[in-house]
Formats: sequence, C-alpha cells, structure tokens
Amino acid sequence: MTTSRMEVLGPQHERFDEILTPEALAFLTLLHDAFAGRRHERLAERMRTRSDIDNGRDLRFLESTRAIREDPTWRVAGAGPRLHDRRVEITGPTDRKMTINALNSGAKVWLADQEDATSPTWFNVINGQLSLRDAIRRQIDFTSPEGKSYALRPDDETPTIVMRPRGWHLAEKHLRYIDRTGQASPASGSLVDFGLYFFHNAAELIARGRGPYFYLAKTENHLEARLWDDVFTLAEGELGIEHGTIRATVLIETITAAFEMEEILYELRDHCAGLNAGRWDYIFSIIKNFRGRGATFTLPDRSKVTMTVPFMRAYTELLVATCHRRGAHAIGGMSAFIPNRRDAEATARALAAVAADKSREAGDGFDGTWVAHPDLVATAQAEFDAVLGDRPNQLDRQRSDVTVTAAELTDVRSLSEPVTDAGVAANVSIALRYLESWLRGVGAAAIDGLMEDAATAEISRSQLWQWVRQGIVTAEGTRITREHVSGLLDAALASHQSGAAEGSRWDEAAQVVREVTLEEEFPTFLTIPAYTQFLVEPEARQVRGARGGASAAAAGSESDAGRQLVGSEAAA
Repeated sequence: MTTSRMEVLGPQHERFDEILTPEALAFLTLLHDAFAGRRHERLAERMRTRSDIDNGRDLRFLESTRAIREDPTWRVAGAGPRLHDRRVEITGPTDRKMTINALNSGAKVWLADQEDATSPTWFNVINGQLSLRDAIRRQIDFTSPEGKSYALRPDDETPTIVMRPRGWHLAEKHLRYIDRTGQASPASGSLVDFGLYFFHNAAELIARGRGPYFYLAKTENHLEARLWDDVFTLAEGELGIEHGTIRATVLIETITAAFEMEEILYELRDHCAGLNAGRWDYIFSIIKNFRGRGATFTLPDRSKVTMTVPFMRAYTELLVATCHRRGAHAIGGMSAFIPNRRDAEATARALAAVAADKSREAGDGFDGTWVAHPDLVATAQAEFDAVLGDRPNQLDRQRSDVTVTAAELTDVRSLSEPVTDAGVAANVSIALRYLESWLRGVGAAAIDGLMEDAATAEISRSQLWQWVRQGIVTAEGTRITREHVSGLLDAALASHQSGAAEGSRWDEAAQVVREVTLEEEFPTFLTIPAYTQFLVEPEARQVRGARGGASAAAAGSESDAGRQLVGSEAAA
C-alpha cells in the first residue's frame, strides 16, 4: 500500500528548511490523513446551502439544535493565559517589519494574519511562519532598505499573538498531499497554516506563559467548527499537549454562521475563547448568498452599509448576548479608516470615525475591538478604558435585553439609500487597485484613507456583479451594465498604467476584476482564481496523482469542491 506523504513543490528560499522540516511535513500529512476528506465534504455542503438560498430558502435558526440553545448550563473554556484582556487587538500581515510594528504597537493582542491581510504567495506563507517563530523566541529584527532598524520592546509590553490561518476554502498548491491510495491533491491552506504554526511554536508559547491561540476565518456552520475542534484535539494529542490548551476565537463573518453562533461555541467549547464580529466579510456573505434573490436584496453604496444599519445592529447585538451567556469574549470588528501622517485633517477625520465606532462597541458590551494601524491603538483603547476601567472585560454584562429574529438578521430591504454613480466608480477603482497590490504580494493596502484587504475588496466586486445582474439604475439615472462597468474599468486601468512603476501588475489585476465582476458565473471568492492564475509557482501548476489523473488534484478549494458537486449531480 502507498504511504501517504506531503511533497514540497514550491521553491526553497533562505531558511525555509527551518519550517519545512521532515517532522513538520509528517505532522501536516497526519492532519490531512485525518481531515482532508471531511474538509471536502464541508466545502461541498457550503455549495448546497448556497444553492438552496439562491432558490428561495430563507435562513432560520436550526430546529435540530434547539436543545443546545435552550440548555443554560454549558460554558466555553474561555480565555487562556495572557488572553483575558483583549480591549484592543491590532491586525496585520506577518512579514518581518509588520510583525515587529504590531508587537510594538501597545495593543493587547496581535492578530497575526495569514489570511485576508496576506497575499498567499509561497514566499509570504512560509516567511510569515519564520517571522512568527522568530518573534515568539524574541529573535526577530529588521533593517529597512533605507537603513531604519526595528527591534522588539520588552516581552511584558508586547501583545499576545493570536494567529489566523486561511479558511477551509483555500488550498496551498505549493504543497502536494499524496493519500494512502496514491492520489494527489493540493494541501489545505487551513491545515498548513495551523499545522506549521502549532508544530513549531505550541510548546514554546506555553513555556513563555502564553499559548497556541487561533482566529478561525470564514466558518459557515457548526459542523465546520466541529471539524476544527477535532483538528485541535488530534494536534494536542500528537504533540503531548494537554487537551484544551488551544484557544480559538471564531469570526462570525458569514450570514449562515450568524444563525448558528451558540452551536459554534458549543462545538468548540473545550477550546473556545470567543467570537468576533467580522463585519466586512459578513456584508460580503450577505451579498454572495442573496445575490440572485432580486433587486430587493441589493445593498446601496458600500460606504452606506455601516454598523448602525438594522441588519448589522441585529447581528452584533446577538453576538454580544450569545457570547456573554456562554462565558465567551465578544470582540468587535475593524473600522477601515486609517490615519495619514502627512495629512493632519485626514488623520483627524479618521481618529474621530474610529473613536465613534469603538465607543459604540464598548457601549454595546463588546470586550475588545480591532484596529488596522498602530496609530489607532490609543484612540480605541481610550474608548474601551472609559467603559471597562480596570476590568479586563465585561463578560458580566449579559445583555438579556437582546432578542433578535431571523427576519431581522436578513433585513436588507430596510436600507433605502440608492446606488450612486460615485459608488459604482469607487467599487471599480478599489477592486482594481487592491488586486494589483495583492498580485504584487501585498495583502493589506491603504487606499483613499481606508485599509483594504481581501474582505473589503470582495464587497466591491460582488456589489458590481449583483448590480449588473439585477439591472440596477443609479440615483443619477445610469443603468449598471457590463458595458458600463467595463468602460469604468478601462478608464481606471489607463489612468494607473500611465507612469506605472516597474513590477506593477495592472493588466493582470484588470483581468481578474473582469472575471469576478463581469462573467456569468460568480466565483465564490475572488482570491481563488487570482491565486491559481498568478500566484502559484510554475513548479506547482501541474499536480497529478500517482494514478496519472488530475481530478483529485483539482479538489483544492471551495470552487473546486463545487464543480465536483455539480458534476456528480449532473451524472446522477
């Protein structure tokens, strides 16, 4: 019988061998042996659920799990060491400079992001693991090309690290998993990111009085949370670490997960610290799931979909009440506004917007919040300090006043604001500029005073797709057609190509924008086709199984799982 294994297809760079050790690859193989099949089942189920919603099925709270919701006795594990006070968390990618800046920011927690804020080039994926490994051991420094040196503050002044692996839908095509039957497929981005970080750092983190902590992205239901819990249990057992040492915070950033918050907490209860209101992906999820349900399910300009609109208020109020009922932290989302050190007026506007956002969250009962820039830490902390004082959190605030219905969670129709010409043009511009940055390997980009990542870019492109399909007419009387959006994209492309810097990726970015906004099929995530076409190294482009077939290798992402599902249904 063939022995399962993990093969490295990506090129070797300096020190990559410190991460991609034989022992670490064996650990990744173990995780894939146990969970690769279940991962594909869960991805196929996502596609079935999305198809049901598209065909008119309304979301509702599950009848099958009512007993879990009505049982008042169970609680989650709660915070681990150095995770009780999370009033300000800074998010950002894991390159060496950003790692040091985040750890020197004064925040309580650093969300070390291998997901939406990281462009998943092979170099970024493994170099990020090196940055984290070195930072945990306090062996990290950095000197910029201009000669500026960066070093860490004392250990007791640095935030607790909570690492965010890629979601279940993403593949790592630079690693090839060969199963016991000899079939090959790309590795799971989730299992790669989690596995490498946990294998190299769990024991070190525990020895330093912290722990292996994770943010779980793009979770869509409690069965996906159960899968993660089983991954954690196996990983702890394999490395001889006490069960329950891992702590996870789940991002509630999909509309389906909003209907299963308590069930998600329950499935992860031995490993769970809390939930986070992932606002930008949540908006994207609503657009994605209801994009074919008619014009009444369209949203106005992205800038008008704020945290105070009714369906977003319902979602965040329910999250706080659910978390505190079960002893879990409720962590707020990220205001996209960022300061500009060269523009005092823009900075003042950004600080005011962030202060208002964080004041609302603290007042609503959240235990902490996110910021995307070190200069925002003090502003956010001031708002939470005003409510928390010396308390590490406000778990005692139960929010028994909150009652949220299924209809309120999906109340898109109450937004009466129109779509505007400016909103259409802004979405085109943001999608193009963000993707150009992403293709150059930069996953978090400052654009027009906002910090854009994959989630915010998803809103822009999915709105364009939906507006075109629904034939929306703007407030100024412009019908949004493929031709209109294509013309705006052509104009934006020409503007940016003029005098473009060497190494820019404008043509490729425009190609991806056309594919994810103007084609008939709606890609579930814009990063999937962009990754496959432009970020995968040549060595990893042809992944074939030992039996000579490529079908198993294709099943690397949610889109691939969906295509397999559609094919099997057609055959039946």
